[in-house]
Amino acid sequence: MDKPIEEIYIGIDTGVNTGLAAWSKSRKSFIKIETCKIHTAIMRVLQYFNNPNFRVIRVRVEDARKRSRSKSDPNYYTTLQGAGSVKRDAIIWEDMLKDYAIPYEMVAPQSNTTKTTVEAFKKMTGLYVPSNHSRDAAMLVFNF
Repeated sequence: MDKPIEEIYIGIDTGVNTGLAAWSKSRKSFIKIETCKIHTAIMRVLQYFNNPNFRVIRVRVEDARKRSRSKSDPNYYTTLQGAGSVKRDAIIWEDMLKDYAIPYEMVAPQSNTTKTTVEAFKKMTGLYVPSNHSRDAAMLVFNF
C-alpha cells in the first residue's frame, strides 16, 4: 500500500536570517520550523517540491515590498535602512517560485501575525521556538 501524499504549506520570513516553516494540512502540525540562510531555505523548498511524498499546496512569503509605513512613524527611517535587503529577498523568492512553477502567495507583513513572543507562540502551538524569524514564518501557515 502506497503512503499517502502529504499536503503542505510553507511559510517564509525573508531576511538575512530566513525563517522557514512547513505545515502539514493532514496532520495539522508543523513538519519543520527553522531559521537558516536564504540559499538553504530555497534548497529546502525545492526538496519539498521535488519529493514525491509531499505536495506543496502553497508557499507563503512575507513580502516587505508590501509593507506600508507612514513617514510620521517614529521608526520610519530606521526601518528603511534594513528594508532594501528584505525587499530584494522578496524578489529572489518570487522569481524562484515562478521559475519552478511552485504555487505561492506574497503576503504583506501587516496581513500576518508577526513578532509573536516565545510564550504566546508556545501557548498557541505547544512548541518552544526561540527564533522570531521562525515564529513569523510559522504564523504564515499555522492552522491552514
